[in-house]
Amino acid sequence: MLVRCVPRCASKLRVPIPRSCSRVARAQCRRVSTASGGAPQSTATPHVGALAPFVNELDRIAPSFRVNGSQIQVLETPAEFYETLKQKIRGAEKRIFLSTLYIGKSEKELIATLQQTLREKPNVKLSILTDALRGTREAPDPSSASLLAPLIAEFGPDRVEIRMYHTPNLTGARKKYIPKRINEGWGLQHMKLYGVDDEIILSGANLSSDYFTDRQDRYHLFSSKEITDYYANIHNAVSSLSFSVRPSDSPSEFELVWPETNPAVSPLSNPKRFVSDSTNLLTGLISPRAAPLNALVQEPGEKKDTSVYMLAQFSQLLSPDSSTELPAVTHILKTLAAPEYAQSSWTFTAGYFNPAPSLTKLLISTASQNNTVITASPFANGFYNSPGVSGLLPGAYTLLARRFLRAVHHHGREGSTLLREWRKGTVNEPGGWTYHAKGLWVTLPNNTNPSITVIGSSNYTKRSYSLDLEANALIITENEQLKQRLADEQTWLKENTTVVTRDDLAKTERRVGLKVRIAMAIVQLVGGAL
Repeated sequence: MLVRCVPRCASKLRVPIPRSCSRVARAQCRRVSTASGGAPQSTATPHVGALAPFVNELDRIAPSFRVNGSQIQVLETPAEFYETLKQKIRGAEKRIFLSTLYIGKSEKELIATLQQTLREKPNVKLSILTDALRGTREAPDPSSASLLAPLIAEFGPDRVEIRMYHTPNLTGARKKYIPKRINEGWGLQHMKLYGVDDEIILSGANLSSDYFTDRQDRYHLFSSKEITDYYANIHNAVSSLSFSVRPSDSPSEFELVWPETNPAVSPLSNPKRFVSDSTNLLTGLISPRAAPLNALVQEPGEKKDTSVYMLAQFSQLLSPDSSTELPAVTHILKTLAAPEYAQSSWTFTAGYFNPAPSLTKLLISTASQNNTVITASPFANGFYNSPGVSGLLPGAYTLLARRFLRAVHHHGREGSTLLREWRKGTVNEPGGWTYHAKGLWVTLPNNTNPSITVIGSSNYTKRSYSLDLEANALIITENEQLKQRLADEQTWLKENTTVVTRDDLAKTERRVGLKVRIAMAIVQLVGGAL
């Protein structure tokens, strides 16, 4: 099923001769860590009771900041997300940084909004980070790269930086022969960080028209300078490990250049050295010590009732892997297995339902009751009726859902765990939406609303935990208003769902064909992951 497909962007990559850069990388690491505070944080936490077993270990896993729950707002719809983003961009005074998988090649309104702010406010600087494979896939036809390059031409590289990250896992023969429609299975820049001045939106949404209109996701707005600064440092660090977009007179209208100032060699010239250099840069930034000493300090008159743990999954860039998302989520679910949490409940959602095997086991092993898994119906899957190999993916996710329900049945958990499929019309038909939300909510015993949630870019898959770059936040709160907002978020996501059972998936119309099974086997054989 794999056909020869030489990536068009390969001819545009200019890579200088590999050089030693470990010293530069160490300097850059110190610079980024210092900006985050750099000092060891206190592990003392004000959370008590049922929350204490969660936070005591999390303090040793990831950096965190204390805020008031009122500083976290939950947006509901794609349109609200888009309007809020544009509003924040228009009001920017110093910085805009956007990390995303891609920006839609036709997003002229978003680009015009950025241009207007840059023209009216000469002190504002813009930095955009996308994925190189996705951002150049259509070249020399219009692409994310060709859409963004004119911003540099108009405002100059001192005010506008466009970076595109390229995985070190796709080089040589793999890069040459694997078709573009599936080559992202070897790793992507997948973070979704939308920061303006001292506020940031964390989401799973990319920046394209469907995510602004009819593709349901999650969106949390954090009004905190400390949290925004931390994610800005993450954005800047990964940007420094990425190609720079430059305007060009070529048919593609851009070129990708590896700047000599980058603290690492190019992933295309020396992948192993690139990972080594990246490890030097990133390890200190994502460790618990990256938060300043005052991250948990409560000033007189303040009521910091919410902890925000900053989670990152950078497995492909770290050797050894010191990523924090999988350990944090693992700890949450392991804690829920204790008998004292028998009256708790959780909701887990993923638009592309393929949780890492370890997470599947942990979800089923919790003592929690009234648990819910929400995933996209095949009719709400972004790959529904897609041409080529990708069109087989909705069937693949159906097969994976069937296996999950089989495991639930095998462990005697059918009375406590339901699978719900989300559907709002049919993809590519009038009124049809797709579903892309992902996350986890935990409601503690004797509570009616969630106290814990995970928000961000991760799909919680094997690929998320081995190949993609993910940024997330784990929120633990005692703020009753924020807990209510999290409950409302669960409610509106469930509104368009129906319960699906093993019998439903055994029906003729839900059976998965041989082509789907073969495609899944091929992807795994050549090293990729769904």
